[in-house]
Amino acid sequence: MSTLAIIPARGGSKRIPRKNIRPFAGIPMLARTIAILQSAAIFDRIVVSTDDDEIADIAGKAGAEVPFRRPPELSNDMAGTVPVIQHAIRTLADGTGPTAEHVCCVYPAAVLARPEDLRESHGMLVASDANFVFTAAAFGHPIQRALKRNADGSCDMFWPQYRETRSQDLEPAYHDAGQFYWGLRDAWLESRPIFSGNTRMLVLPSYRVQDIDTPEDWDRAEFIFKSLQQGGSPGAATQGQS
Repeated sequence: MSTLAIIPARGGSKRIPRKNIRPFAGIPMLARTIAILQSAAIFDRIVVSTDDDEIADIAGKAGAEVPFRRPPELSNDMAGTVPVIQHAIRTLADGTGPTAEHVCCVYPAAVLARPEDLRESHGMLVASDANFVFTAAAFGHPIQRALKRNADGSCDMFWPQYRETRSQDLEPAYHDAGQFYWGLRDAWLESRPIFSGNTRMLVLPSYRVQDIDTPEDWDRAEFIFKSLQQGGSPGAATQGQS
């Protein structure tokens, strides 16, 4: 089946300016993510959706296609990922190449993703009746024991009924790893819910999952990346960072 990777990479990142092309371990973040997709060797096309000429230039030099520019209404802070992917699918279907049955949305910051993760999750999509497959990780502490801080500084449990329940007796909970999302073409175009009973998760170890939204996140992600490149497991060290 034809496969397409779409990387949504707008130029207006505010929390970390120019995040998508800032050097990550010496190489623009976007270029690193493109290299991971290329190494997976399962994509017929790797396309970057951007509104930014510098991002487009770096993407092209890294080997991705940039056959269009994303319109302004899909390039602001309020634009959701699904409409951006829909725009890319429809634009590409207008004559720039064959229609892909399986479409993978890959965030530019997916620098901790592995080619084998992409291949395994695609295999899960092919082998199941799922609309989507995405990567996830387990929360490090039972969410049923979550606490809230009141205005006066005191605390309460969100779910006090679990106050005396042993941690090992609580159901594990998972969170989106924020790396990539395989989906059927029609599932994207029809806005079917990504997180639903017709979705599968590829669960990753927590030490290979890191959001990159703040400078501290960036430093932690580089530490994890370099440790993995050296063949180490940074799990214990990253758990101690604050």
